[in-house]
Amino acid sequence: MTKTYNNLYMDLRAGLKAAGVEMATLEARELTCFATGKNREELVRDGALYASPELEQRAHDLLARRLAGEPVAYLVGEWEFFGLPLDISPAVLIPRTDTEVLAAQAIEFCGALPECRVLDLCAGSGCVGLAIGCRVPQARVVLGELSEAALKICRQNVRRCGLSGRAVCMQTDARQKPSPALGEFHCIVSNPPYIPVGDIPSLDAAVRDYEPHLALDGGADGLDFYRDIVERWRQALAPGGRLYFEVGIGQADSVLRIMRAAGFGDIQVVKDTNGIPRVVFGTLCAEI
Repeated sequence: MTKTYNNLYMDLRAGLKAAGVEMATLEARELTCFATGKNREELVRDGALYASPELEQRAHDLLARRLAGEPVAYLVGEWEFFGLPLDISPAVLIPRTDTEVLAAQAIEFCGALPECRVLDLCAGSGCVGLAIGCRVPQARVVLGELSEAALKICRQNVRRCGLSGRAVCMQTDARQKPSPALGEFHCIVSNPPYIPVGDIPSLDAAVRDYEPHLALDGGADGLDFYRDIVERWRQALAPGGRLYFEVGIGQADSVLRIMRAAGFGDIQVVKDTNGIPRVVFGTLCAEI
């Protein structure tokens, strides 16, 4: 029996709910839109119309892949972050709501400056740096990322956000000293790999089996990137500039100590919407 678009959406939502998917309503909408080639407004407008058997089959094929563990963001090739629709691929982490706390804190700081050079280090999809660029008109943003496949997504998102005049992508190794040619930044933001390598096998299957391990592996204790970035990249910060990190659960105090030992002051910890310490930031002092 041929189904309407509304029926199709309800089928997908029911299947996701039965499987215990937390955001079943959101994911069902995204999968239905992708399967039918409609945006959200068109799906609502055409909800009472009948979908073709081919579209119905495509939707159920996508549902089967999602129920097998494949994240919906990789299935549809995009995800939203800070109100920005962004291209996503298995080469980058899927932007998460927790990371919006990192973007919001940096936006508040950068927005108060007359001009601002920003570096998003370990940029992935570029979500944090692009959120800053979109919200702070005077910001000039560099998206630094080691993976060439991730840089491709970064470039696509720069164009998608209309920031080609104010954002550039550069292949950058966060664990090596920066080239002096990069100049100084008023703000460096980073959501680096921070999962202890021994914990990766026990991660949720959707993360462990589909998201890039290069963006997850933070070394034996999960803190390798924090040590290297603080030690090597502080020289790329202007005096009085700020360094912002996202951190994993239980890592805030350790990252705070790493930053304090390297000469950062006014160090603060910010919790996410679940009350978990999620962002650590500090100001580079003129003298240690």
